Amino acid sequence: MPGQLKTKPGRTGMSNGYATRIALVATLGGLLFGYDTAVISGAIGALEANFIAPQGLSETARNSLTGFTVSSALIGCILGGIVAGWVADHWGRRRGLIVAAVLFLICSIGSAYPELGLGVSGPDALTPFNIYRVIGGIGVGIASMLSPLYIAEVAPREKRGQLVSYNQMAIVLGIFGVYFVNYAIARGGDQTWLYSHGWRYMFLSEAVPSLAFLVFLFSVPETPRYLVMKGKEADAKALLERIEGSTAPVVLQEIRGSLVQHSDKLLSYGWFVVIAGILLSVFQQTVGINAVLYYAPLMFQNMGMQGDTAFLQTAIVGAFNVLFTIVAIFTVDKWGRRPLMVWGAALMAVSMLALGFMFASNALGPAALVVVIAYIAGFAFSWGPVTWVLLSEMFPNAIKGKAMGIAVAAQWIANLIVSWSFKVLDGNSALNALFNHGFCYWMYGVISILAGLFVWKYVPETKGRSLEEMERLWTAKSV
Repeated sequence: MPGQLKTKPGRTGMSNGYATRIALVATLGGLLFGYDTAVISGAIGALEANFIAPQGLSETARNSLTGFTVSSALIGCILGGIVAGWVADHWGRRRGLIVAAVLFLICSIGSAYPELGLGVSGPDALTPFNIYRVIGGIGVGIASMLSPLYIAEVAPREKRGQLVSYNQMAIVLGIFGVYFVNYAIARGGDQTWLYSHGWRYMFLSEAVPSLAFLVFLFSVPETPRYLVMKGKEADAKALLERIEGSTAPVVLQEIRGSLVQHSDKLLSYGWFVVIAGILLSVFQQTVGINAVLYYAPLMFQNMGMQGDTAFLQTAIVGAFNVLFTIVAIFTVDKWGRRPLMVWGAALMAVSMLALGFMFASNALGPAALVVVIAYIAGFAFSWGPVTWVLLSEMFPNAIKGKAMGIAVAAQWIANLIVSWSFKVLDGNSALNALFNHGFCYWMYGVISILAGLFVWKYVPETKGRSLEEMERLWTAKSV
């Protein structure tokens, strides 16, 4: 059984890498998070041609339906985020991730062939397509909370920031990987082939990492904190000895105390810790990252790129997303969480405001790609990975499942609003007559400024603090 572990005296998690190995399995949930949410970027044109254009809708209705279709998975993400806390506390972190893996697998097959077994075709297949995307979204919502939570609870405190950042690395690798998969598939035929068959292969490709995630999850244990919650202290102690070495008894005592000595009501530590988590999540999305990632090919088409070139530029953006996430992994435990968040917000603000002016003045070209890369870099070394580090660290253990579930649900609601509204705003003829596609980017730039100010003024540094120390910090603040 995964929970039945033998100790290895004299070896710590820092030396034997055991915590890293099991954390890497959990990061596959992050990889599928990125893969599932970004795969649709390569299929937007095909979905419009097959399911939306034949309906003969007005400009606003057509753009709204396209926006909803692109963001339909996010409805599932909201639902998954809402139930993730309950799943984490009642089914466990590991079994919750198994459920997510199964949902990813169902989504990959169903969204590739929404007509299968239903006797529908053409525009009528849009409804089952969106239902399958919602199912996958539920998996994303669950994994988006449980993957970083699992990693945070199995990681030694000295490596926790780095290991949780691996989850964000997996997310961006999923996005980067699917951009290249989409690019490779798009080059497999002409536009007619892409619109008839190629888009289906894009969604079906997700089945491979989904199946791998499901298989690997059966080789990892539950987290020590969940084992203590369920009264399995012997298993928790054995696992902690493999992770923490000689300090395992102290860590076990801290976990035991944090779980039994305090109330588990959501507002036991005051309202601010919950509000701070929600605002971190909302700002992470409203700076516009997923409008850029989901609609990257469309954005580059608006800049004048066409066909394969737009897909290739999108892949380049994905590569820089990976590169600067690596920067975060190697700096988050050295420089701290707050400095990275503030500097990242500043770089995103400058980049988005500049891009808005470039669109408005029609001064697009290589400089526009540089600005987009700068924006992605700013997000990748800060708000992308570090938000998840903060969310996994800042909540006291006694309310972690509930509070993190609420924060993740808020994140997906914000993501849905941004992703749906971008297509409507960016496709609005009146706004484009005034701003030439620049309006949204100005809006994201202003929000980035507000995000940086919020962290600078209100968010505490969690670097070097144990999960139990954070509990004491919020207890003091609530007094």
